[in-house]
Amino acid sequence: MVELLAPAGNIESLDAAIGEGADAVYLGLKSFNARLRTTNFAWNQFEAAVESVHRQGKKIYVTVNTVCEERETERLYRFLNYLNEVQPDGLIVQDYAVIRMAQEFFPNLKLHASTQMNVESSNAVRLLQKEGFTRLVLARELGLEEIKKIKIETGAELEVFVHGALCVSESGLCLFSSFLGGKSANRGMCTQACRRFYTAEVPGGTKQGYYFSPCDLQLIDQIPNLIQAGVDSFKIEGRMKSAEYVGNVVAAYRYVIDHWQEDKKGVVAAGKRMLSADFARSKTTYWYGFNSNKDAQEQVSSKILNPNQAGGTGIYLGKISAIKPASKELIEAVRKNSSNDEDNNSNMIQLATLTGGAYDPDPGDSIRLHKKDDTGRESHKVRSVEITEDGRRWLDIPTGFSMGDSVYLLQTKSMSKRYSHVLPHDLSRYRKQPGDQLLPILDLTSVKDKELSYFPEGIYVQVSSISDVFAVQGISPVRIIIDYNSETKVDLINQKTVLPFSKKQVYISLDPFCTSSQEDELSEELGKLIQNGYFNFVANNIAHLQMLKNKKVNVIAGPYLYTFNRWAVSWLENQDVGAFIMPYENSRRNLEATFDQKIRPRVLVPVFAYPTLFRMRFKLPQDYDFTYFKDKEEKVFRVNSSEDGSFVIPDEPFCITDKIKVLESAGFKRILIDFSNTKVFRNQIKAIMTSLTKAQPLPYISRFNWKDGFYSPQQMEAYKAATQRALEKSSKQRDSHSKKQNARNLKKKKR
Repeated sequence: MVELLAPAGNIESLDAAIGEGADAVYLGLKSFNARLRTTNFAWNQFEAAVESVHRQGKKIYVTVNTVCEERETERLYRFLNYLNEVQPDGLIVQDYAVIRMAQEFFPNLKLHASTQMNVESSNAVRLLQKEGFTRLVLARELGLEEIKKIKIETGAELEVFVHGALCVSESGLCLFSSFLGGKSANRGMCTQACRRFYTAEVPGGTKQGYYFSPCDLQLIDQIPNLIQAGVDSFKIEGRMKSAEYVGNVVAAYRYVIDHWQEDKKGVVAAGKRMLSADFARSKTTYWYGFNSNKDAQEQVSSKILNPNQAGGTGIYLGKISAIKPASKELIEAVRKNSSNDEDNNSNMIQLATLTGGAYDPDPGDSIRLHKKDDTGRESHKVRSVEITEDGRRWLDIPTGFSMGDSVYLLQTKSMSKRYSHVLPHDLSRYRKQPGDQLLPILDLTSVKDKELSYFPEGIYVQVSSISDVFAVQGISPVRIIIDYNSETKVDLINQKTVLPFSKKQVYISLDPFCTSSQEDELSEELGKLIQNGYFNFVANNIAHLQMLKNKKVNVIAGPYLYTFNRWAVSWLENQDVGAFIMPYENSRRNLEATFDQKIRPRVLVPVFAYPTLFRMRFKLPQDYDFTYFKDKEEKVFRVNSSEDGSFVIPDEPFCITDKIKVLESAGFKRILIDFSNTKVFRNQIKAIMTSLTKAQPLPYISRFNWKDGFYSPQQMEAYKAATQRALEKSSKQRDSHSKKQNARNLKKKKR
């Protein structure tokens, strides 16, 4: 029987999901999950949820689907140890470190590959099956035939997203939010840059819109086809959505799954009517309904993108036009009626009026507030509406929002249902928590004599076209990395051009998105390239590791095989990977913590790159007649479409070319100048080489996360606490000094 899997972002959503007939739920705890901005579950709540859900014959999966830094690995180990004791039905994971630790210490934990792991091919599935995975959550950018192919060729247990918000970027490959301020999508801190309002430079002027804000996925009419294709689990997105939303969507999909064989057309139509109360964005079937993948790539953008669609979800209620403090009586009433598990911050309210919408919210309605500068979004249930003598309606909203912020309706009170509580009222007997176990020391493989002859010290240069191979000769790189794309592959396979580098100096970098419809052709092409004398490959997808196994080639882990800690590195070592390119998001501190001195000869460090912030599988619409666009902070970006998809890159490159001496003294003597998805210009090369030799910073650049690392809420709280302590200490010192001064003055007067 196929599984219906629902999100449980909080206790109320858990009740709604189980109450409407979900077979399983997935949820996150307070760390290591890709929805850190939702409520998530406390330790005792989670332990109670596992026991209660199991008692009802249902399953529960926990998300551990973020990458972690080296300094976090001990906390990750303790977290896995805790999960091993509580025994959920599966862990949804992204970081290779979780695989490595589970294999070493917790073999009873069942692993599910997160969609963030970028699994979209039979080769990727086969590798993970061998590594002990019991389920694969496929990337959302796949069509029905591609899913069928994976199921037929692997027989694996497959989970597929069928409803909810989409990422415009290919799964697990978005760097935009991280580039804007360290809030990495790969660490659950996504600020949804795709939903933002941008200004584009078009012929004759500018044009504004939500150019990269995708519609929401709705595949209810595809449920019969997906069941027949052998999909094992249908997943609903929405850990940040309301309980009403979860209950409504679960009910609709439950009905179709249970009854489609009776009257497919009528049952699907009924399911769609049930979903009409889903106040989210307009809907799309994304990669479904096309005759071929080529047709989809050309046409799908019109099904998923709408520049006039605001980035918010729900019905537009208007903008906040006025604000006033809530009365003490109202605050006290809200606090009294709040459940014990609610965050104290949810009781911090103010009153606001709205203008510009077509619906007046009532108490019990669920709304969502968006700050006008895109820095924050929050869901909220209205508790009070006050109508003053002038006819204005004042409703309670969370503090932190101000005039001009937008408000959307998610659910009305009339849709609300009461569900039986899944958790017991008394949680006192649930006391398990992560302990203080010490993570065993892990030593990575030391470099042997002549082992890295294919990976010499010096400057490496990466390009995306054959013409640029010639353009970068003046840099005299020890190795040239050529992106394998629709243009370069024809030349490389047919050996049309005599390159100015020997084949042993050439690395071929494979695209990080590798679907089931592409993998057979790619596998055949790799065989031809090896026959042609190419033996150095940069793998950016786990499917590449499977394809290149036992081929007697040198495999380098590219920046999209994320190595933010030594346990992830160790897992890749076990896949016959001998060298590693640092992920673009990484920091100097974490790089040095991950790789000890004796391991650093295995690492290639990018010092110049235009990192791809969005990677989209499709071509952009024809009316996207622009290359440059900017956000509200006037930051400029570039976008281009090709046969290989669409790419957004920053106008200001990531650059640490002036830090070469620091890198070399630390033992990192292999550096990468990356011109991927850009055109190489002579004056740019000259500026880069000057910066390298004179250790002078280039103008108009970004350091990305190199200096400050990933944004960390815990660090920010610690910083605020330290600042507060310093202020209090300073205040005490001033008070003490003032008292002493007053005492001295008093003595003088007495004299």
